[in-house]
Amino acid sequence: MKIVVAIMVFLHSLTGFTQTQEMVKEAVHQILSPALDLYYHLHAHPELSLMEVNTAKTLSSELRQIGFEVSEKVGSHGIVGVYRNGKGPVILVRTDMDALPVKEQSGLSYSSQVITQNFSGDQRPAMHACGHDMHMSVWTGTAKVLTQLKDQWTGTLLFIAQPAEEHGDGAMNMLEAGLFENFPLPDYALALHVSANLPAGKVGYTPGYSYSNVDAMEITVFGEGGHGAYPHITIDPVVLSARIVLALQTLRSREFSPQEPLVLTVGAINGGTKGNVIPDEVNLKLTLRYHNESLRTQIIESIRRICNGIAASAGLPEDKYPRLKYYESNLPGVYNDPDLTQSLSRVFEQALGQENVKLLPASMGGEDFGRFGATKHDIPICIFSLGAVEGEKYQASLKNERELPSLHSSKFAPDPYPTLKTGITAMSNAVLYLLKVK
Repeated sequence: MKIVVAIMVFLHSLTGFTQTQEMVKEAVHQILSPALDLYYHLHAHPELSLMEVNTAKTLSSELRQIGFEVSEKVGSHGIVGVYRNGKGPVILVRTDMDALPVKEQSGLSYSSQVITQNFSGDQRPAMHACGHDMHMSVWTGTAKVLTQLKDQWTGTLLFIAQPAEEHGDGAMNMLEAGLFENFPLPDYALALHVSANLPAGKVGYTPGYSYSNVDAMEITVFGEGGHGAYPHITIDPVVLSARIVLALQTLRSREFSPQEPLVLTVGAINGGTKGNVIPDEVNLKLTLRYHNESLRTQIIESIRRICNGIAASAGLPEDKYPRLKYYESNLPGVYNDPDLTQSLSRVFEQALGQENVKLLPASMGGEDFGRFGATKHDIPICIFSLGAVEGEKYQASLKNERELPSLHSSKFAPDPYPTLKTGITAMSNAVLYLLKVK
């Protein structure tokens, strides 16, 4: 695979590819206005994970109008679009579709006012607080650019729209539904994600791990409950839980190398019903994030040892030691093929200017795009970052004059025009680089 990439680097350094990049600029200019209209529509009409019915219909219609063969409901509401243009590589381009249960407070004229019912029957607001509306708009715009330039390349486009990225199981659902068996098997897989701390007009890349493995765990802490006035005749699981939470923080600082990316977060503590009643048990929910998969067993055993030790110190018998429920390998890390990623960084520099391409450190966030590269097919993948912050706001943040809203914030919103233009330009050039350009 490294030899193939090296050959492609040589071939695509020729004048022909540079001429094709000029054609991309013109094509992006032609489709940018309808792409913006689509973005505004998607932003104002978000749908939650596994409920992307109308979003999927919109994207399916867009692909059909462009000329793709479209299959719907591939793994829930997933879409697979195939565009065949002679012999050549198969390039997968993925977008995610789902929004988050967040009430938008951006103040934009096209902000979401959607209140929807979730699977539990509760009414919840919905917002594209993670930028998936921008991902879909770039994805659609890229499909238009590539088909307009079909005389310049040969190969097959495999454009997939994935549901439930925020749940972490959308990619798995599509793979289990036969994505790599029932459709052309990709030679490469590409995606992008907007960045809340990179200015619009720029892109970022990270060879190797770009997102971490994310595993979830629940810990049930047992005790011996009783009246709040007589704590001396109880074993308080609330106090034990507090001790466990604090002790777990020493794992990162004292048991693992500071050079190893590792984050342990206790995000929920639930137990008890009244202030004067000591409960019999407390439930903790936590996540583990790491890059080195060989650490997983060591982390779990360390957590177990700490929990059991604290329970024993309180006088609990072994049958009341904390119970660990571990959801193994919830979300695999995203490992960007280093050779592919470095090659694409040079393509971005050529298309956008060297000053607009930035090497970024790995994130400890999770992204299920990694599943497409973790199958038996060993497909090289790359997800890159798309700057989305308005220029003036970004400069103000550098001077500590304002804080930038993070992803998942109720105030997050990309700067539409430059973000969309840069995203379509970058992704179109990336795909063309990997196709057989004439």
